[in-house]
Amino acid sequence: MAYNIQYKKSVAKDLARIGKPEARQLLDKIEKELSSHPDRYPVLQGPLAGLRKMRMGDYRVVYAILDNDVLILRIGNRREVYR
Repeated sequence: MAYNIQYKKSVAKDLARIGKPEARQLLDKIEKELSSHPDRYPVLQGPLAGLRKMRMGDYRVVYAILDNDVLILRIGNRREVYR
């Protein structure tokens, strides 16, 4: 089953803070992996419970699965993305 990838408007700011090569790699991985198997990645605990995260080096993608859609909420360095 293919999922539709949707981005929150604030993700554009998140990507602007990341260098262009890393941002391109993140977007490619999001489109490739989250569109087919978004439930493969772990569920977060604590204040972000119910959301999921995808790792890529020092960067994390925080997202939610909504029916046939995957909503990307945050993209950032692992030190800052959960705040």
